[in-house]
Amino acid sequence: MKTLQLGMGWFPEQAGGLNRVYYDCMQYLPAAGVQMRGLVAGSPAVAQTSGGQVQAFAPREASLLQRWRGVRQAVGKALAEENYPLVVSHFALYTFPVLDRLGRRPLVMHFQGPWALEGRVEGGKTLSTWFKRQLEQTAYRRMTQFIVLSEAFRNILNREYGVPLERIHVVPPGVAVERFDPTLPRSVARTQLGWPQDRPILLAVRRLAKRMGLENLIAAMAQVRREHPDALLMIAGKGALGTTLQAQIEELNLTENVRLLGFVSDQDLALAYRAANFSVVPTVALEGFGLIVIESLAAGTPVLGTPVDSIPEILRPFSEDLVFESSAAEHLAQGISEALSGLRQLPSEQACIDYVQQHYTWPVIASRVKSVYQAALTGDAV
Repeated sequence: MKTLQLGMGWFPEQAGGLNRVYYDCMQYLPAAGVQMRGLVAGSPAVAQTSGGQVQAFAPREASLLQRWRGVRQAVGKALAEENYPLVVSHFALYTFPVLDRLGRRPLVMHFQGPWALEGRVEGGKTLSTWFKRQLEQTAYRRMTQFIVLSEAFRNILNREYGVPLERIHVVPPGVAVERFDPTLPRSVARTQLGWPQDRPILLAVRRLAKRMGLENLIAAMAQVRREHPDALLMIAGKGALGTTLQAQIEELNLTENVRLLGFVSDQDLALAYRAANFSVVPTVALEGFGLIVIESLAAGTPVLGTPVDSIPEILRPFSEDLVFESSAAEHLAQGISEALSGLRQLPSEQACIDYVQQHYTWPVIASRVKSVYQAALTGDAV
């Protein structure tokens, strides 16, 4: 099965859940019998680091019109050089300008989030949100089948964009378990990162954006500190809220209890999961799939998450104790304090690892993705 895969960016160059899933698809789907050729926005180094499997059609810093022109040229060239019976999209922005070049080929969409709705939740301008919505709607009308990461986003795609439920298939992302060494002692991971050995450490890996709930989490730490003055929250990630969050930390006198780490490399992130006592996912809206949830579990580290969208879909079948009552600061504080004091039972390292192995490894996920691709090609039911 030969496919042309249109992504947003290349993960080693550009962090983010969408790019991580695209990167992993390019790595693991070939073993399931899916041939992949990829196009993304990025630097010339993309071709080198991907072994020629993925090409950059334009720099990420280029204007939108330049990127659209680049993807049109690249798609036209790829389809002229080789016959790709199936085209797969991971990002509507770079699929919209090539719709007229695809002919009658079936088109599968990896829907990883409602782009316009996310922009609105994060305070985007009305005109920008309208533009994104129109672009998405146009692209989605052309799609043959959709892959979503959770039931929550299946419902959003159906409700907000009018896509029939029978064309939407829930396939969660897999996790590259080989990235993590669950046998590495926590003390060693902390030494390598320069983290303190004698304090309970919480880890939040999030883009610094409004819908991620980091303001509530920082506010919760002010309450947690009263019972657990040595608790330390490490926040890994970058984004527009960095300055605002740092100001909040200082206003609440939490500089000894909360640290903004900025961007953390993939290698150090694996260490960070091992170094933490547990991870926290405080999302308040639009969590299509918390990839960080299963990454933390794959490292043997439990996760506490809010009852928002996909998070409870992952955590509740494993342990009800891992889901906060709500995303409000007081409920985050209550759950964190209970976990630190032992009143809330957290799963063992081995239980976390076993759960991921049973449900979220790439060989399992790749076969499910391939079945949706096959249905798009043949018109059969999945």
